[in-house]
Amino acid sequence: MLSRLLRTHLRPHAAALTAVVVFQLIGTIAALYLPSLNADIIDQGVARGDTGYILTAGGWMLAVSLLQIACSIAAVYYGARVAAGFGRDVRSAVFHRVVGFSTREVSQFGAPSLITRTTNDVQQVQMLVVMTCTMLVSAPIMGFGGVIMALHQDVGLSWLMLVCVPVLLASIGLIVVRMVPQFRAMQTRIDAVNRVLREQLTGIRVVRAFVREREETRRFAEANDALTGTALRVGRLTTLIFPTVMLILNASSVAVLWFGAARVDSGEMQVGALTAFLMYLMQILTAMMMATFISIMIPRAAVCAERIVEVLDTESSVRAAERPVTEGRTRGELELRDVGFRYPGAEASVLSGISFRVAAGTTTAIIGSTGSGKSTLISLVPRLFDVTSGVVLVDGVDVRELEPQTLWTRIGLVPQKPYLFSGTVASNLRYGNPDATDEELWEALEVAQARDFVEEMPEGLEAPIAQGGTNVSGGQRQRLSIARALVSRPEIYLFDDAFSALDLATDARLRAALRPHTAEAAVVIVGQRVSTIADADQIIVLDDGVIVGTGTHEHLLDTCPTYVEIVESQMTAETAA
Repeated sequence: MLSRLLRTHLRPHAAALTAVVVFQLIGTIAALYLPSLNADIIDQGVARGDTGYILTAGGWMLAVSLLQIACSIAAVYYGARVAAGFGRDVRSAVFHRVVGFSTREVSQFGAPSLITRTTNDVQQVQMLVVMTCTMLVSAPIMGFGGVIMALHQDVGLSWLMLVCVPVLLASIGLIVVRMVPQFRAMQTRIDAVNRVLREQLTGIRVVRAFVREREETRRFAEANDALTGTALRVGRLTTLIFPTVMLILNASSVAVLWFGAARVDSGEMQVGALTAFLMYLMQILTAMMMATFISIMIPRAAVCAERIVEVLDTESSVRAAERPVTEGRTRGELELRDVGFRYPGAEASVLSGISFRVAAGTTTAIIGSTGSGKSTLISLVPRLFDVTSGVVLVDGVDVRELEPQTLWTRIGLVPQKPYLFSGTVASNLRYGNPDATDEELWEALEVAQARDFVEEMPEGLEAPIAQGGTNVSGGQRQRLSIARALVSRPEIYLFDDAFSALDLATDARLRAALRPHTAEAAVVIVGQRVSTIADADQIIVLDDGVIVGTGTHEHLLDTCPTYVEIVESQMTAETAA
């Protein structure tokens, strides 16, 4: 998964990657040349007292060092650009995949996990790219080059490399293998912390209303402690790496000096060559250490890459047709023919045999008990879910055959839980129509019975709105959501229990103001209150996912016992109140 992700998203940065490799190659060759120059200075200059040679060779060392520094800076620069571009591209790919998900896929992954995958997981892989460009590219060059240069200095000590390098790799490998499952657990526990924190911040009013601060603190502490425990286990394993590396490096240095001294004493090796061999062995082991350092990051990056690719490989259950319909009659008619819907893995259907038609200029209301499938039915029209049987038609065309953007521009949905985005009143109202004028915004606000409280805000249309609309009341949120749908002027309005937070007087005024504004559109209203839907042209009564009654308010009172039961229960409640 990791190699596939890197291969796919690093391909556009091939030129910059080539520059990284070239600069790393030149810089590493320069670094490998320095010990040989140093050996020559010792053997040809210091040992013989040749000051001129020392100055000349020293000048070359300075020039080579400057070249190495320049190449290292250039390699880091291009490496950082590659990593930043890679992270941007992967985040963009994940984001575009997620926004194309239906409600089913979002529920499958969970919002906290999707956030973690888009941020923390991408960051971990991006960090691996940075370190690879700045360290791992040069490590094999330095390792193999160091071996060649060390053999050039003295073959007799080469056996030390055959001992030190495998010992270093084996020691670090044993530690890294134990870290892989811990990294996988860490990402899952980050998801858990995000989930608990998101729930608590979103439901802070409920937590306080039921005095559950202590229990929620305990829940967060459990998730946090689990993440901390995993991080500590990873940290303990990480702390073993550097002492192990330093032990092997120091032991190798002692071994080179011990066995090399005997060769110098016997005349088989010069002092400068011994110094150079020691430096080359250190370069070789340093290259191995850099590779090891990257190997520490690879397991966690691999886990993160698996999670990212899982999102990228998940196709939305709501797909566009191969040859979508982009044009056609735009009368604003909605029809459902024998519609059924069942959630994946569920034994029973949520909806069965649903058939009705909503003509342009008419209002159809849907009522039923909690869990009867009202909101699910509304969700099938804009394809938040796709039907599992039957067909949903908009202007005579199956919604699955319509180009998604074309479908969505014809529909104005006001969901059961209205959501406002951080910004201003105006930016939220223009969400469906960016070109709407201020006059059109005020008109929509007036129809939605929201003009009064917006005018009372000091900034008016430019009044700030917090994320989720938490700085306005529930009723104000609903009215702003209704105004947002009105601004887009769709052909079909879907109000999913959109009047539940309004008092009866505001509800009545809003519905009266809506009639002329939606006179040419098809309107579907899901309601809980009979007073909200009593004047609809057609009322559909749902019970356990099937239609048990269709007709006007008066007709249903005579023919539908379920509707009569709903009406009587509400009348009893109002009388008791």
